Amino acid sequence: MKFCSNCGAAVAHRIPAGDTLPRHVCDACGTIHYQNPKMIVGCIAEWEDRILLCRRAIEPRHGLWTVPAGFMENGETTAQGAARETLEEANARVEIGPLYAMYNIPHINQVYILFRARLLDLDFSAGSESLDVRLFEEADIPWEQLAFATVRNTLTHYYADRAAGEYRFHLGTIERAPVKS
Repeated sequence: MKFCSNCGAAVAHRIPAGDTLPRHVCDACGTIHYQNPKMIVGCIAEWEDRILLCRRAIEPRHGLWTVPAGFMENGETTAQGAARETLEEANARVEIGPLYAMYNIPHINQVYILFRARLLDLDFSAGSESLDVRLFEEADIPWEQLAFATVRNTLTHYYADRAAGEYRFHLGTIERAPVKS
């Protein structure tokens, strides 16, 4: 950030009085510009013993599979965002169920919040951000083609919980992958 969105003056990157972290601060009007993690909301959309996955038509991870999820918008709840993302990516209507997993991803400043959800009908199709949308049984999950560690971890827990007959809430942190030399 170079300029204040409040008054247009140049900003400095420093620790403001009473804070402990460097922030973009406007010396002209005093506005402190906080930058906070982005919330990603989505769901595991269930139909009988199958779940809905979307094959990504956008970067990052174009062509790989994921659960319907995306950035939460201002003015909506996490559940509303998960339902909206499912509608946008898969043209699918869902009833949002219990909170299922939350993953912190500090190295990219994101928090993933995933719900279990019930598909309301089988009238779904690829939205503008998806190449394909399909229901998968556990044996057919494309594990090697999943787009994100959050999805892989969530589905691993989901199927273990289903086998145990009890769905629990899962909390985790996705660390930066080691750089290969």
